[in-house]
Amino acid sequence: MSSILTNTSALAALQTLRTINNDMETTQNRVSSGQRVSSAADNAAYWSIATTMRSDNAAMSAIEDALGLGAAKVDVAYSGVEASIDVIKEIKKKLVTATEQGVDRAKVGEEISQLQDQLRSIGASAAFNGENWLAGGSAEATVVTGFTRGSDGTVKVTTASYDAAANSLFGAYDSSTGEVADGGLLTEILAIDLTAASTDAEVAGFLDDVEDNLAKTQEVGSTLGSLSMRIGLQEDFASKLSDALDKGIGRLVDADMNEESTRLKALQTQQQLAIQSLSIANSNSQNILSLFR
Repeated sequence: MSSILTNTSALAALQTLRTINNDMETTQNRVSSGQRVSSAADNAAYWSIATTMRSDNAAMSAIEDALGLGAAKVDVAYSGVEASIDVIKEIKKKLVTATEQGVDRAKVGEEISQLQDQLRSIGASAAFNGENWLAGGSAEATVVTGFTRGSDGTVKVTTASYDAAANSLFGAYDSSTGEVADGGLLTEILAIDLTAASTDAEVAGFLDDVEDNLAKTQEVGSTLGSLSMRIGLQEDFASKLSDALDKGIGRLVDADMNEESTRLKALQTQQQLAIQSLSIANSNSQNILSLFR
């Protein structure tokens, strides 16, 4: 039945065209944004998971920065330890020289005094951003090592601690003057006072003190080396974890551009056909006029 009031063919064609246009709009949004889930309306579950993962990834980026800062502190302290060991070895050589007969111990003492000043200079220079791990006093230093999210949604920042007090080579560091006080693990070395009147027994005692302090300094170097290795491993892990999070987010929300471009081309063809079909359906009403001519 033909009706001039209700054109069922045109209505059907119009509904098809509307559906195609909606699908085209969705596909075009995916092509332009590169995402198949760009808002909660697209997929609330995936959007929520991706948003949380992006937040965690941003936190991981901050963790990488903090690890870099911690690595710099450790590197500065370790460099100070290495330089201190070199100076201590020189002091040891001078004391061995002082054991020889006929050596002017006063002159050797002056050289040792210069080396002691060099040790203090190293201790004062081993500061990074106002922190000096070689003259930590009573401070306990920490380095951020990670960021974790529990199954209940709680987040936690993990840290590694370094006992700056127990591993202090020198006394307290004064950030205002940039100087260190005598004390710490190198107390005996910094207190050596070799003079012309020093006896063989005193020189032997000085050598024992140097050997003991050298062992302690090497132990501090080992501790810092272990911490540096851990930070390096954590930096590598954090970088890989950040990449993994990016991939995980991509699997949830990224659009397959090959698929979407193919779909868009097909929809464009369907749209043209639907418009043609609607045009034909509308022309049927015009055909009724010919019956009245």
